[in-house]
Amino acid sequence: MQVNMLEAKNQLSRLVKAAQAGEDVVIAQRGIPAVRLVPINPGDQAPDPLAWLAAHPLPAHLKRSHDAIEAEIQTERQAWD
Repeated sequence: MQVNMLEAKNQLSRLVKAAQAGEDVVIAQRGIPAVRLVPINPGDQAPDPLAWLAAHPLPAHLKRSHDAIEAEIQTERQAWD
């Protein structure tokens, strides 16, 4: 598949998924092929974001409860008035 620069800009997510699925994706500049999208690890599945979060937990000093976060949001909103 070959797409022009504007189409690539507007549909980058779809083009990346197509390249990851093994499709040949070429981006052209004024009708001349300029670059090719290729997956970094062909055939590998996308990394699991939850696995990354489990491997990189928040430091204890950054952990807050839902109520604490909501209280901070309300404090910020009141400062806007």
